[in-house]
Amino acid sequence: MATLPLVAHCRHDAVMAWRGNTPVSVRQFLGEVEHVASQLPPGRHVLNLCGDRYHFTVALAACVVSGRVSLLPSTHTPEMVRQMQRIAPDVFCIVDQDAGADLPTFRYPESMPVVANPAIPEIDCAQVVAQVFTSGSTGVPVPHVKRWGSLVRNVRAEAQRLGIGADHAILGTVPPQHMYGLESTVLMPLQSGAALHAGRPFYPADICATLASLPRPRMLVTTPYHLRGLLAEQATLPAADQLLSATAPLSQDLAREAESRFGAPLHEIYGCTETGQLASRRTAAGLEWHTLADIQLRREGPTLWAEGGHIDSPTGLSDVIELTGDGPLSTTFLLHGRHADLVNIAGKRTSLACLNHQLNAIPGVQDGVFVLPREDSADRIGRLTALVVAPGLTPAELIQALRERIDPVFLPRPLLFVEALPRNATGKLPGQITQDLLAILQAQARMPA
Repeated sequence: MATLPLVAHCRHDAVMAWRGNTPVSVRQFLGEVEHVASQLPPGRHVLNLCGDRYHFTVALAACVVSGRVSLLPSTHTPEMVRQMQRIAPDVFCIVDQDAGADLPTFRYPESMPVVANPAIPEIDCAQVVAQVFTSGSTGVPVPHVKRWGSLVRNVRAEAQRLGIGADHAILGTVPPQHMYGLESTVLMPLQSGAALHAGRPFYPADICATLASLPRPRMLVTTPYHLRGLLAEQATLPAADQLLSATAPLSQDLAREAESRFGAPLHEIYGCTETGQLASRRTAAGLEWHTLADIQLRREGPTLWAEGGHIDSPTGLSDVIELTGDGPLSTTFLLHGRHADLVNIAGKRTSLACLNHQLNAIPGVQDGVFVLPREDSADRIGRLTALVVAPGLTPAELIQALRERIDPVFLPRPLLFVEALPRNATGKLPGQITQDLLAILQAQARMPA
């Protein structure tokens, strides 16, 4: 049986986490994992709703060492929780605050016993430790099994690519329940000897204060949404040694500004739920992506397959990808968006990702998104709509700026100004919530004055 350790730290007194300004040793972490694992109730499936990243990590590790499977759905709405219960009737949740989930609940312990010299557990590489979920066309969650060996190989390849190792401190603005947050702010610290930060600051001033409090070298794991807020609202930014972004494509202008003001290289991570992380790029230096160690892409008919490295079996990708390497197998590519985002109007094609990039590159636009109204997406393509946060611009000014960037057939009709977009904790715009907001705004626009 092949095994890999729970943590890669070499010393029990090494720092594996920061809780505020207080360091947490590997010894303390392993003791708490051992205690929580011994206290968990029956049930093999777990919904980890801990808000504190360190609590989440202890609970996740306790589930791993006790042979339990963590369920990681894309949201924690009441309906999603009910669907998790239908998928795994024995599921219970772990909380460190009132979460309101209608499930049997285990409360994270408020105090822990001291364990003198806990052993570092070795975990079977074939052990299923998590199920992550994507939504199919019916809206029913589709599970994807994650095994310990694959996850560890994935985050070790990420750490090697980014140069993350012992003594690094890692701060995340994304939740640990999200795949990107799980990989880059929980598992990568555990498997690189780095230290994670327990918090999840959201507002720009809080992010800056927390980052500045960490010892160097330090890394910020974030999203384009949070980066835009930081650059727009903070005159002075703390120095960083590494920046990492994911969940949406990043413009080169934003990447270059972030690198200049933080004084650190910025990398983007590309991946998907089915495969985990696949590639990275330093966006300020070029748009080409480079796959992580031993991963290759190959095209077979209309389908692009990812294989090798941590990927257990060849997996088809749903994105529009242009291979740039020579030969049938490639380790470099350009990303053009998702097949589901492609728009065809009057014989002209583009993607929502491309349109969103051009919209958000306009000076004065704080946030914005193109939306394809749902009634137009089945049998015909009608006019696109755009929701925009741009308090200093008029509709005419914005339309003129868009005319200089995109083909006129893709100009939004209507263009709707809003105070803010309903982004979630990872900076994404959930499709149903966006459609609901669009319906409300369009209904208001039709109402008589």
